[in-house]
Amino acid sequence: MKILNVKETAIAATPHKVDARKIYDKDSAQAMHITLEPGQALKPHITPVDVFFYILEGTPEVLVGEEKIQVEADCLVESPKDIVHCLYNNSTAVARILVVKAPKPTSSTKVL
Repeated sequence: MKILNVKETAIAATPHKVDARKIYDKDSAQAMHITLEPGQALKPHITPVDVFFYILEGTPEVLVGEEKIQVEADCLVESPKDIVHCLYNNSTAVARILVVKAPKPTSSTKVL
């Protein structure tokens, strides 16, 4: 059994410049744990694979295509491949999101 402590995982270097930690990285899928402080956001981007966001804590706004909705904890949001998506924390509390890409991308994400 392999157990990974998210807090002990290194912050990944991403163009988003937020606390993003790669916690799972296999050919079948990739998972990131993202922490957004109040006022932080990702840059809008497009991934070449399907993505889902599971809100662990907080109430971030999630953009998928042209829809932008505030989502509460314990909700899952799907984003199909090749569609712009983004996460925004416009609240006064920390937001933590589990982001899963399946399968693991073999080409680069396009940051807009």
